[in-house]
Amino acid sequence: MSEASQKRYLSCISEQFPTVQSLYTEIINLKAILNLPKGTEHFMSDIHGEYDAFLHILNNCSGVVREKALLLFSSTHSAAAISDLLTLIYYPKEKLKLLGAAGRLSKGWYNATLHDLIELSRLLSSKYTRSKVRKAMPSAYAYILDELLHALPDEDDNQLVYHQKIIDALIDIGSGDEFIVALCGLIKRLAVDRLHIVGDIYDRGPHADGIMDLLVDHHAVDIEWGNHDILWMGAAAGSKACIATVVRNNLKYNNTKILENSYGISLRNLALFAEKIYPNEEPMKAALKAISVMLFKLEGQVILRNPDYNMTDKLLLHKVNVEKQTVEIDGTEYAIKEEAFPTVNFDSGDMEDIYQLSEEEEQVMEGLRMAFVNSIRLRQHIDFLYQKGSMYRIFNGNLLYHGCVPLDESGNLEGVAFGKKRYHGREYLDYAERIARRAWSKDARQKDRDFMWYLWCGRKSPLSGRNIKTFERTYVLDENTWVEQSNPYYKFYHEEKVCNMILHEFGLYSESSHIINGHTPVRTSKGEHPVRANGKLLVIDGGFCKSYHKTTGIAGYTLIFNSHGIRIKSHQPFQSVYAALEENKDIESKSELVETEKERLMVRDTDSGKKIKEDIDGLKMLLQAYRNGDFEI
Repeated sequence: MSEASQKRYLSCISEQFPTVQSLYTEIINLKAILNLPKGTEHFMSDIHGEYDAFLHILNNCSGVVREKALLLFSSTHSAAAISDLLTLIYYPKEKLKLLGAAGRLSKGWYNATLHDLIELSRLLSSKYTRSKVRKAMPSAYAYILDELLHALPDEDDNQLVYHQKIIDALIDIGSGDEFIVALCGLIKRLAVDRLHIVGDIYDRGPHADGIMDLLVDHHAVDIEWGNHDILWMGAAAGSKACIATVVRNNLKYNNTKILENSYGISLRNLALFAEKIYPNEEPMKAALKAISVMLFKLEGQVILRNPDYNMTDKLLLHKVNVEKQTVEIDGTEYAIKEEAFPTVNFDSGDMEDIYQLSEEEEQVMEGLRMAFVNSIRLRQHIDFLYQKGSMYRIFNGNLLYHGCVPLDESGNLEGVAFGKKRYHGREYLDYAERIARRAWSKDARQKDRDFMWYLWCGRKSPLSGRNIKTFERTYVLDENTWVEQSNPYYKFYHEEKVCNMILHEFGLYSESSHIINGHTPVRTSKGEHPVRANGKLLVIDGGFCKSYHKTTGIAGYTLIFNSHGIRIKSHQPFQSVYAALEENKDIESKSELVETEKERLMVRDTDSGKKIKEDIDGLKMLLQAYRNGDFEI
């Protein structure tokens, strides 16, 4: 830092700390914070619209709340009483309503429950400063909560009597329910300091919009974009290929309510057009057929516009022989499902004509494009994805990304060429993020919107990581053509040497650094394990999505990283909110220790700790300047 820059910096912070005493206080405070335990990080991935399961795991913090409750109450409370308390914490408003209807909300119940919740809150708040805990409290009850959490026994138990009177008063004036809701919210907030979503919030499950609402309200969250997220981002930015894919996905999984009810995107014109083109089909099947053909035309246009994608082998629509009901792939003819392709101009000798939308298709797609780009709620959610999201994230020594860092067949970083430049590793992911952000800007070009589609399914996309065979899976009868070859990354990410190479590429050289990966479901039922490369890489996509449960054998992995180390949590399927409320059914989870720290991690060992140390150095410089008389006190 130059002398002039240093003087400006010191002048700036001197306004906040105008006296030597104020500097002493802040330096002491910051040094004390450095010696508090590291906050708990919670990692989740591949949620795929499964709102109920996501909400429950968010509420129980992957079992952290249960662990703390058992630590406190296992010797004094029955298992049923602890389960009852936990369900109250997870769903306070709903549980209070049920207990009230059952006549269980007596003064004694309120008194005992409030004491339990206060004790649990006190335990969870012990690793934070009093100031941070106070900021986490609902403002309406901040003063009362602060008093109750910091009650200490004295010689005559005066403070404890005082705090009991506060609780009695809350019950007597009928504020017990509101205060319990506030306490339960505080417990869940204190249990997890930071939430990481390692991609794929959207598609398959029905309520991605509800999940987005929860994330918008979360106190500390970051998102590493998944291929399904980038697809919706591209659709909201106006990419017709992305829009057609989103509509097709939601028709395929019978999730059209998220489009029509949640985001106000009408499928009426598509349905009317499809009904006319395919009069003998059921309306939704007809719509799926119609949008599929439009998608393959639009994908063809993107590929033809962008030769540097090197994806011309995916252009198969013009190789269909309608009379023979076959398609030529790599020189071999394959039988296809019976299909007429009424809107495809096969008689044209020009390949580009085959990939042009008909006039009616163009009208349908333009209507969908206007609906996507003008949906206020969708725009709010996509804005949030851009605000909190990125292609990858380096956080507290770990590298987080959804898909892959493309590798070649030898396990080296693969060069990916766009325009006149070739990108590798981190530089490639940085390039991808720049284009993705530009696609959402006022300066977006067609090429930028096309790249959003490439990130969704491009052969060397770091979010896709495989050669997607949508056309083959839609039409070709021979399932051997459906096999989607993965990037060599998914072969080499079992090797510690390769994972260390990737970590070094992103500037991470610590032995305690890890890659935290989503995207590929861990087939637990087939013996696969989420911990790979001798613990250097952790895959946390265990299959939230119900359609994956048979494949994975479980219902998702999550990850907990606290001051003691890293644990993988495997979860069984969530039954329902009703079962949770009526029967205190929690998600059954198993915890597996991945890494235990030799010494407990403190704030000084984290990214925020590094920033605090820099702040302390600056404050010490100002203190010296005051002592030297360089600044007037």
